[in-house]
Amino acid sequence: MKIKDSVVFITGANRGLGLAFAKAALAAGARKVYGAARDPQSITLPGVTPVALDVTQPAQIEAAVRACGDVTLLINNAGISRGASFLGSPDAVADARAEFETNFFGPWAMTQAFAPVLAANGGGAVVNALSVLSWISFPSVATYSASKSAAWSLSNGLRNELAGQGTQVTSLHMALMDTDMAKHMPGDKVSPEDVARQALEGVEAGKTEVLADGVTRQVKQGLSSETPPYAAAPA
Repeated sequence: MKIKDSVVFITGANRGLGLAFAKAALAAGARKVYGAARDPQSITLPGVTPVALDVTQPAQIEAAVRACGDVTLLINNAGISRGASFLGSPDAVADARAEFETNFFGPWAMTQAFAPVLAANGGGAVVNALSVLSWISFPSVATYSASKSAAWSLSNGLRNELAGQGTQVTSLHMALMDTDMAKHMPGDKVSPEDVARQALEGVEAGKTEVLADGVTRQVKQGLSSETPPYAAAPA
């Protein structure tokens, strides 16, 4: 599909990668961009239509579908990280449940709700913002990694089930980005603007997967090695 003249719906669009997606969609000529956030007043980018949405609330998802029946590209970007390990965090189970609600069940519910809209508008596409942590795990983000791994499986399953209605599903994977979520983490960071641009170019090229930086490409390539990166001891 083409981004030009498309109608784009972005979750978590008030900052970070979501805001970068909104800017990139407008720059690519999208006819309309819906920016969804828990607080719609936090959507301030000119040209973006604010939508009140918490992806963990079914009633709000239903309201968004009713109000945005012209969508042709759904970008499931909203995500949270509680920074929890499996065994070392006292509230790890609660943290994991919260992360799964937003990072896994949220994109599932959004795609399920908007699938008929996309079908009615010619098929369109879905982008799921995932992570290199879909394939590897570190103690400080173990529960987050589990939610992103589940979201990768979700993306692959949705791709199979939506193919019949002509809806493309693109998984977006990246390592550290220069956003609030990673601001306390050391290491080189890719810009969200570059990640968003690559993702939209990937949609236009019909890609099933976009690997947005060198670290992510290296990890993905290593998954089939004798000692895959997910089996390596953390540094």
